[in-house]
Amino acid sequence: MEPEGILGWIITVLLVLLAATLLILYFRGSFRRKISYPLRNVPRVDEPSFFLAIAGFASSLPTHACPIGFFVEADEIYAARLQAIQSAQKTIHFETFYMTPGRRADDFAIALSERAQAGVAVQLVVDCHGASSMPKKYWKSLKAAGVEVHFFSPFSWKAPLDYNTRTHRKLLLVDGKVALIGGAGVSDEWDGKSDTGGSAPWRDFEVRYEGSILSTLEGVFMENWTTVGGVGDLSSEVFQPCPPKGHTAFVTMGTFSPENSALHILFQTSIQAARWRLWISSPYLVPDKHTQNVLVKASKAGVDVRILTMGVRNDKPYVYYTARELYGDLLKAGVKIYEYVPNMLHAKVVLVDDTWVSHGSTNMDERSFFLNDEMNVSVSDRHLAQQTENFLLDSFAKSALISLEDWQKRSFLEKFRGKFGLIFRQLL
Repeated sequence: MEPEGILGWIITVLLVLLAATLLILYFRGSFRRKISYPLRNVPRVDEPSFFLAIAGFASSLPTHACPIGFFVEADEIYAARLQAIQSAQKTIHFETFYMTPGRRADDFAIALSERAQAGVAVQLVVDCHGASSMPKKYWKSLKAAGVEVHFFSPFSWKAPLDYNTRTHRKLLLVDGKVALIGGAGVSDEWDGKSDTGGSAPWRDFEVRYEGSILSTLEGVFMENWTTVGGVGDLSSEVFQPCPPKGHTAFVTMGTFSPENSALHILFQTSIQAARWRLWISSPYLVPDKHTQNVLVKASKAGVDVRILTMGVRNDKPYVYYTARELYGDLLKAGVKIYEYVPNMLHAKVVLVDDTWVSHGSTNMDERSFFLNDEMNVSVSDRHLAQQTENFLLDSFAKSALISLEDWQKRSFLEKFRGKFGLIFRQLL
């Protein structure tokens, strides 16, 4: 075949694939109108009315929380998880998206198996796609030790498009008394052992909670546990009565909802509540137009808007170039965008003014808002806000501040990759 014929074939195949993808997106409703949630008189985050308004508006579960630990990067995060697991006497409930073979997964299996053999009820919800690289013998070994394992959203010919819906949540619950909430998967990649081009640990953090928030989080876990085939345990050993103490908080969940999203509302309202500071960390930064608009409005109103995101050392280059294509309007409005330099930035958090912290599994992108099962914990706590501020300040210092001039000089190839990626922004 002549070179011209081969090129024609390639172009035809690419066009067919593009048309098929657009058709799938169309029938999934990906092009439907997104709600903008226009608001007025948004209270400050330190006003009681803010908590009351946003808890109902964002379909969130109000509670109280005691943050008692803040762990940064792989060694601290995994040590905290193992310590919590090894202390378990009755139950261990764990839900996660990403797992890969290696030391961290092996240490995790050893700890879980030991507790299961000691009579602790150990239950795991693992995303089928996110853990696809794990060998079957890994799960067989856990099950042989007495660990119950169920997989979220395995592929089914009865509903093939459902495979695109993932559980992206990360929560570890022990004895109905201790919770660890963060963004890290179970993988040696968080140690820097990946193909990102950096050897430093991935940048992430995890918070340990106690208090009445545990019953709320146990309910969140049980919802997905029963969805994937597990038998829910609603006993008092799991849902332990606890008097409200600590700080006002709420838990916001995200599930597949292509139009109305509780997490979208949470982000939109939190942004608009900022009076002087709005610092955000989101590795996969592909915000919808409405979120971009409120960020621009906040910056123009004099709020110190800073966004920390992944840089050239990242695990998803196609998302990185797509995200950079959206920097323009933000930079022009005075938003400061920092790209983390040492390695992958994976932390997901919103810090508003002096007291309000919202963190968990949610990225500032349409997949997190409208497709995935996600979860954020939001807390009004000055001490946690100070710890978050320190984490972000240290991260900013290790990042490249992107200027409008530098962004405008990006290459033609980078612009092309970015614009092409925006076609599929809802799937990234």
